[in-house]
Amino acid sequence: NTKVHSKKLLFNSALIFFILSCNENIKTDDIHNISNEVVEIYLIETLDEPRGFCLDIKGYKSNANIDNGLQAHTCYSYQGMVAVDQSFDLLRINENEFFMPSFDVCMEAESLDKTANLRLRSCVKNELQKFIFTDEGKIKLEKNKNLCITISQKNSVEGGGGNPVHLIRNIELQNCEMDLSPYQTWGIRL
Repeated sequence: NTKVHSKKLLFNSALIFFILSCNENIKTDDIHNISNEVVEIYLIETLDEPRGFCLDIKGYKSNANIDNGLQAHTCYSYQGMVAVDQSFDLLRINENEFFMPSFDVCMEAESLDKTANLRLRSCVKNELQKFIFTDEGKIKLEKNKNLCITISQKNSVEGGGGNPVHLIRNIELQNCEMDLSPYQTWGIRL
């Protein structure tokens, strides 16, 4: 079960952090270096993309432009690894911060309101950057738990590459609702 696997990853990383932080011989910097696994965040439902959709920076891998924000894009993990423009620090997710280490930025809502887009900014731990990854697979804005990260229900558009061509959908904050569950339920994997 994917949800169980995601929970185990979160638990194992938290356990690693706890064990290492209790060891007097290991410095705080060492803890970060040892346990900062990167993961992708993917929509549980594959919709019209059999390879699945992942949270992704608009642009192409290391050349992605953080000023363009986030989207849902074909997961690159089918190529054998988590791509830099789709990778999030697992420990920071446990701290309610969605940090993308390759770009040194955090996911941030444009506002605390419905239909807010998601952008990338320097990590400052403000209320727009605090998200909760729930046991049900929802990613909720901590300051407004009625809002979930939601992939567009509109048809996908083709991206600029891949074989078959990669697909893209917009994402935004929408009210967390049972009938939107296929568009609001996410998983985490290495």
